[in-house]
Amino acid sequence: MFLSQFLADQHVAFETMLHPPAFTAQKLAKFLHIPGRQVVKCVVLITAAGPVLAVLPAPWRVNLDRVRHGLRTDVRLAGEAEVIELFRDCERGSLTPFGRLYGLTTILEAALAPETLIVFEAQSHGVAIRMRCRDFEMLEQPRRLAFAEEVRTPRRRGA
Repeated sequence: MFLSQFLADQHVAFETMLHPPAFTAQKLAKFLHIPGRQVVKCVVLITAAGPVLAVLPAPWRVNLDRVRHGLRTDVRLAGEAEVIELFRDCERGSLTPFGRLYGLTTILEAALAPETLIVFEAQSHGVAIRMRCRDFEMLEQPRRLAFAEEVRTPRRRGA
């Protein structure tokens, strides 16, 4: 697989994890028996300067107002056809956080600490990679930006 070979060529520590196909971050965490906060997801945003890849904790969501403020440009979520066009070698909906490999600028949610272990899909819904965020940053050189917000689920009574 292209991404695994790229990481091996860069001599960074990473682990490839095979699992049943997972189409959501919650399923990925469940199949791998890891906390959901270790899983990062990728969201493609469209700006006046072109597409940007946003990498954030899976349980969080992109706050477009924060992105607009941080990047100082209008921004919108990319449509499915735009994402497919950019990530031709990835299974539909399974993006890698290495936007540079696709000619994209990458932004990384500032709340992710460099020592954090992150897990992400590796171009397929059945393969994940685990590595330190600091190693990801060393290779990708993303722009750190506080652009996401934690999704809080309402507590049920009696819980």
